[in-house]
Amino acid sequence: MGEQAAVDPVGSLQTAIAHATWLLQRDPRLAAEQAGEILHAVPTEPRARLVLGAARRISGDPQAALAILEPLAREQPRAAAVFLELGAALGEAGRIGDAVKALRRALHLQPDSPDGWRLLADQLDASGDGAGADDARARYLNAANRDPHLMEAAAALVANDLPVADARLREHLSTHPTDIAALRMLAEVAGRLRRYQDAQQLLEQCLALSPSFDMARYNYASVLVRQGNSALALEHVQRLLAREPRNPAYRFLQAAVLANVGDYTESIQVYQRVLREYPQQPKIWMSLGHSLRTAGRNSECIEAYRRAIALDSTLGEAWWSLANLKTFRFSQSDIEALRCALGRADLDTDSRLHFEFALGKALEDLSQYQESFSHYAAGNALRLAAHPYSAQSTTTYVDRCIELHTREFFTARAGKGATAADPIFILGLPRAGSTLLEQILASHSRVEGIMELPQLPQIARDILRGGEPHENFAAKLAQFDGEQLREFGERYLRETRPLRRTDAPFFIDKMPNNCFYVGLIQLILPNAKIIDARRHPLACGFSCYKQHFARGQNFTYSLEDLGRYYRDYTRFMAHIDAVLPGRVLRVHYESMVEDTENQVQRLLDYCGLPFEAGCLKFHENERAVRTASSEQVRRPIFREGLEQWRHYEPWLDPLKSNLGSVLERYPQVPADL
Repeated sequence: MGEQAAVDPVGSLQTAIAHATWLLQRDPRLAAEQAGEILHAVPTEPRARLVLGAARRISGDPQAALAILEPLAREQPRAAAVFLELGAALGEAGRIGDAVKALRRALHLQPDSPDGWRLLADQLDASGDGAGADDARARYLNAANRDPHLMEAAAALVANDLPVADARLREHLSTHPTDIAALRMLAEVAGRLRRYQDAQQLLEQCLALSPSFDMARYNYASVLVRQGNSALALEHVQRLLAREPRNPAYRFLQAAVLANVGDYTESIQVYQRVLREYPQQPKIWMSLGHSLRTAGRNSECIEAYRRAIALDSTLGEAWWSLANLKTFRFSQSDIEALRCALGRADLDTDSRLHFEFALGKALEDLSQYQESFSHYAAGNALRLAAHPYSAQSTTTYVDRCIELHTREFFTARAGKGATAADPIFILGLPRAGSTLLEQILASHSRVEGIMELPQLPQIARDILRGGEPHENFAAKLAQFDGEQLREFGERYLRETRPLRRTDAPFFIDKMPNNCFYVGLIQLILPNAKIIDARRHPLACGFSCYKQHFARGQNFTYSLEDLGRYYRDYTRFMAHIDAVLPGRVLRVHYESMVEDTENQVQRLLDYCGLPFEAGCLKFHENERAVRTASSEQVRRPIFREGLEQWRHYEPWLDPLKSNLGSVLERYPQVPADL
């Protein structure tokens, strides 16, 4: 007989484990079977137990995975791979704190593990530690590529030294243009600088090179949301959830995106489902409160904000969210808590300014106006320091628009844009009554209110691509021909279409800042309706000053800037009236309050809509409202807001002096001409 081949049991075991590990990402069921066969032969084999635990988790059974992995971790205290898988399973089981501990143990044992930093970032996000998650993601990128340039760029990102990070990444990409980690890092830099279009393009490159790069896809969806393209963002979130349906970061983003596309019912349900698994998340309770508020579920909204505060009493934004309900009143114990928070030395700036605005509102409700104003002023000073505003830039912008956008300019380009008459733009200053006008019109059967949309400002930003100053906008706009103007109009209609949830022929875009884009609207959407919501400059100015806006209204954090902005706005609109007579309907808030029925009829006539009684019963409309006036427009017309600013008149001299002749010309009973 010939010689028999020698049997190598160790080699066979190694091969079987390698094959089971290979099967994990391809067919976890077969991986589990392979691991089970190994354990049948060698019951204590740790690598096979690890594969089996991982297979149970990937198959959607984290409890079964933990039954295997927790004892294995006790037996193998120095096995980084075991603690990595244990952390993943604990996270999916909703044990976020334990997951973080396990992942930190894994990273202690293997500090350069990209998967460890990625998973830790997700769990820190779920715990509400956004700063820690950002740091972990930067360290993930550091671990993902050991190139010295990327290591330096990652360190700069951790330190938020964006110029250094930008320079190192661009240098690296000049010789390694397909490095997806570097592309994603550069997109992170662009996002932090609010260059969202650049970030989007970089992330699109990432995903074209590596469609399975989930972190890049997550960032891509977030950037799309920032640019108002929530419908497309939702598609990418759904792709992420198809791969990891229990990932809390993806589910939180899903809820936020659903709110942005107007599906508040589903958004609320997603938040509630995730919070049942991860109830110790104050910022997620706050986000749930925002969605409940928009949907008009006021008592549930207050309860959600209270839950957020109970979990983190220093979460200033939750306190401000309560104050921002307008109809809510703080108790004496609440006011003591607000004062106590402001007395803390360790309060970060963002929380402090929220507390200042919240206490200002609480004291206003108690008629303690001088102290109330001091807190509004303190909050505004903090906000302005973080977000400087150039009044001269706005003045120069208006000067150039007036110079270039003449009657002849518009006549030469008449009829060049998209012909659709669907949009109704309500614009002006914030807090000027635009939400009231929107609610009235949205109560008509032929009109849908979609709230404040970012599409038109994004088109304006794209017109200024290349970092050109805002003041050059009028000159840049003049360079486009009829076909390009029509494409801009069609783009606006295309990007807003997914946000329309009814078959109403008209929809409302009530972004206040569009007041400086009336010329753009005229050129790209010549048949759209434009309504200018106007309010007494002192009433409107002070209402803006005491309102903490999340973003985009940097002129409101100084009374001087507010006065000058209002003056430039009215100067610009007067020019539009002169070169495009009758194009814009002006509606004064005071007139709407004093003579509601006639003003509603005037509004409907301008829009070419027949009268409907529902427009006078706008407060009965249960549609979602996202602005600061959401509770107020669910009440009948009331007069209390007309004179509220007079309580603060002793401190409004900077606003008055910068309004100048605008204040002198504003009539007590406006004529709506």
